[in-house]
Amino acid sequence: MRANGLDTLDGADMVDARMVNSMRLVLGVSALLASVTEPRNLPEGGELVGWLFAAYVVHSLCLYVLALRQHPVAHSQLTHWLDVAWYTLFVALTGDSRSLLFLFFFFAILVSSFRWGFEEGARVTVAATALFLGTAFWADPHPDWPRILLRSSFLLALGYISAHWGESKVALNRRLALLRDVSQLSNPRFGVDHTMTRVLDTTRAFFSAHSCVLILRDRETGACHVRSIQAGRTTPSVHAEAISTQTAEPLLALPITQLVICRRPRWWRSHRPALQTFDLLSTSWAAASPTDADERLTDLLEGEAFISAPVDLRRSTGRIFVMTDKRASKANALFLNDIVAQAFPVIENIELVDRLASEAASQERQKIALDIHDRAVQPYIGLTLGLSALRNKAEPDNRLLEDLDKLSKMARQAIDDLRSYAGTFRRSKGQSGPPEPIFSSALQQQAAQIRALYGVEIAVDAAPNLHINDRMTAEVLQIVREGLSNICRHTLAQCGTLRLQRSTGWLHIQIENDGSSAPVPAFSPRSITERVASLGGLVRVQSQPDGYTSVQIQLPV
Repeated sequence: MRANGLDTLDGADMVDARMVNSMRLVLGVSALLASVTEPRNLPEGGELVGWLFAAYVVHSLCLYVLALRQHPVAHSQLTHWLDVAWYTLFVALTGDSRSLLFLFFFFAILVSSFRWGFEEGARVTVAATALFLGTAFWADPHPDWPRILLRSSFLLALGYISAHWGESKVALNRRLALLRDVSQLSNPRFGVDHTMTRVLDTTRAFFSAHSCVLILRDRETGACHVRSIQAGRTTPSVHAEAISTQTAEPLLALPITQLVICRRPRWWRSHRPALQTFDLLSTSWAAASPTDADERLTDLLEGEAFISAPVDLRRSTGRIFVMTDKRASKANALFLNDIVAQAFPVIENIELVDRLASEAASQERQKIALDIHDRAVQPYIGLTLGLSALRNKAEPDNRLLEDLDKLSKMARQAIDDLRSYAGTFRRSKGQSGPPEPIFSSALQQQAAQIRALYGVEIAVDAAPNLHINDRMTAEVLQIVREGLSNICRHTLAQCGTLRLQRSTGWLHIQIENDGSSAPVPAFSPRSITERVASLGGLVRVQSQPDGYTSVQIQLPV
């Protein structure tokens, strides 16, 4: 991944960087030894050339040390352009068009081509050829033009081939990285929508497309759903939108066994799109005659060109469309089919696990509801009956009557609260009536428990649009429980605040306590940090001298 012109090195890049810089150092030392052992081969002023070779050795040694320290500069684009400058000086100071030092240019061409691809390799090739021609003509008073032109042609030809093969190597590495990433893109706790969004957006970015559309039709019900990702739109999770069968028909009319490339010519008289199809059964390409339906499809997708591959899952079928004006090629269409074959079975497994977990959670809720009734509600009912019996035995002038009435009222209120809480677990999605927000109720219950046990008032400020699934809900509740417990155990605060909000694909949790007389030493909540790190999130702690502490947590959702 490039940033500011430099590369962030992974394991393979670091090995390549060490190898390239070690070879650069070998070339520099070889040139220096040749100038020392055979000074007769150098032109007049050969000492200057020797010092130039020595300076190049020092330059190469510095880059090699940086590569050993895994510094990104040692593998940046700047290095091969510096090599081109050094080799131009070599050719210029030798002053002989018959010198073999022009071969050094191939090192820079190979490095740029196999590291950065065709465009960078071609630029270095053209620059090296032009500089070689210019310096050979300027430095040699009697240039050997046939030899110079032959060597220039040699540089151009081999440089172009190297750039082409280098592009193939770079493209292969990018494709392997994408296939690895789409199978490991998302934590299953985040759910199918988040995983699907990441896969579609990563696919769109790989092909430099302006949009990516996935449409699926359920095999049993025939219901159609569509997901769409647009370039530049920061959407944390794209949910499937139901569309009518008539709207989906143009998108699903293409055969399920064919890959499709569609290009709309811009300058031809005929504006019908040009179609090419690849039959997955016969593994052959064929040109297809476009129809009015194909033209409507191109207009519907709002692109000059697109590639499309079928999606065949256990419960649904459909197609994925990548709208790109630059990379609508056969190789990319075939690779899109590989992405589908790699990523969507993983998504289907996540969906299966999600459904099983939801069913298990539903059964667990039923069990919890029964446990609450048997272990909590029934004892309170018995307590209420006992208090009523005591109330009836007491004389009218007994001073404990008021206290007995308060206890009975508190017991009845506790019974109502427990029954309401049990109802939130018992109620399922299929039942009528709006379900209570279980997540908000759980937060309020935790705050109430802290108030009852420790006397610490916790204000809960939870945004209404959190939309957290079951797995993430359990993780968030555990994080909040640990954070509130830290306030009670490690501070003297008598009140605190719990804030939760969601924005730009992140859930922001802030747990803070008010200032106290004793300052809180700097600390890092180890268990919270480890749990948040496992979810791909971040933790930051802010403290003030008066004891105020704020634990700020960010979780990707």
